Amino acid sequence: MGIIITKDLRKIYSETKVPVYALNGVSVTIEEGEFTSIVGPSGSGKTTLLNMIGGLDNPTEGEVHINGVNVTTLPSGKLIDFRLHHIGFVFQSYNLIPVLTARENVEFIMQLQGVPKKERAARAIELLESVGLSDKIDNRPGDMSGGQQQRVSVARALASKPRFILADEPTANLDSKSTAELLDIMLKMNEKHKTTFIFSTHDQRVMERARRIITIEDGVVAKDEF
Repeated sequence: MGIIITKDLRKIYSETKVPVYALNGVSVTIEEGEFTSIVGPSGSGKTTLLNMIGGLDNPTEGEVHINGVNVTTLPSGKLIDFRLHHIGFVFQSYNLIPVLTARENVEFIMQLQGVPKKERAARAIELLESVGLSDKIDNRPGDMSGGQQQRVSVARALASKPRFILADEPTANLDSKSTAELLDIMLKMNEKHKTTFIFSTHDQRVMERARRIITIEDGVVAKDEF
């Protein structure tokens, strides 16, 4: 049984005379340890699918099951708590808190989880070292390059010990060198710790590293290649 199962997902926008189907019956299963890319042209529905899996958006119809829990039926407060403990996020825009250091940014999610101060500080340092930022622990985002900031966001995503990480266009703002370094780190985490990564991406460099590519076109799964 997969850690993520979507069943007949539909997202319909009906503000116009003709309803727009961002997703139109998407059913996929993601197994633990996958390194998967969801790809497709702009407007195809890939980011919508990622947002549904992450509980950031609600389907018009269908279900999302994570670890056997139907998250589409969870009340708002329980869904927020579920995301906090089960899902890690890496965004295109990094989403770091500018006034906090790299260590404090990584610690923040553990603080929300109620992890003791000493434990979260040690884990934050360990994670930043694992993504090659042992010399940037006390730097704020404004003092780091885009690639370094995105590595902090990967460390932050891992900090909560999630079942999987959702990465929405994580390389979009990075140069080739930073992209290669970031993907190497993510692959290492995947292989060493069996961390599941699911990407939404246009980036050919990400697709080349993926072990599975799910192509979304016009709101449906056009291809699913292993």
